[in-house]
Amino acid sequence: MSIDPRVALSSLTTALEEHLIAASNRRGDGDPSVEAAFFAVADAFEVYEDALYEAYSEVTPLQVFDDEDDEDEEADVDDDEDLEIVEE
Repeated sequence: MSIDPRVALSSLTTALEEHLIAASNRRGDGDPSVEAAFFAVADAFEVYEDALYEAYSEVTPLQVFDDEDDEDEEADVDDDEDLEIVEE
């Protein structure tokens, strides 16, 4: 079942507006309403991106970053493996 990109875009803008409201009413670090709004934006964006691609084979210039991806990349880095000795 495909979603109309206009409907997905409307959901995304609503999620962004709700995130702004949650952020402006924030009650300290780790406010659960801000965190929930954050994830709602990420989810709505992915739905919009998928709908846009499915309908028009097009994507946005935006990307959702996941904290787990950052941690995995940092764990995979081994400074010794990045060194290469070049002999001429």
